[in-house]
Amino acid sequence: MEPKKFVLKKDGFRKARGGHSRWLLISCGKCSAPLLVYQKDGPGILKRLYLDRIVAPAAAQSRENFVCAKCHALLGIAVIYAKEKRAALRLFAGAVS
Repeated sequence: MEPKKFVLKKDGFRKARGGHSRWLLISCGKCSAPLLVYQKDGPGILKRLYLDRIVAPAAAQSRENFVCAKCHALLGIAVIYAKEKRAALRLFAGAVS
């Protein structure tokens, strides 16, 4: 079986952040369990996860609070980022790595 290949999204949000994107494997800060693959656009730390940038698993794109499946730690809360009117998960400091 061949590993799944992801394609970076190229849209206005990526261009607004300088066109620099990368893949991040997000894991729980408490138990280190892998949670999802995310497309991070632009420089800086990860403050929120936009739902349209989560590529795997698709179940992580729900509009509910972000909880680790293994240790059940609350990692972030569901919000609508007002500046861009996008659904996102606001992360708590140190909750993910």
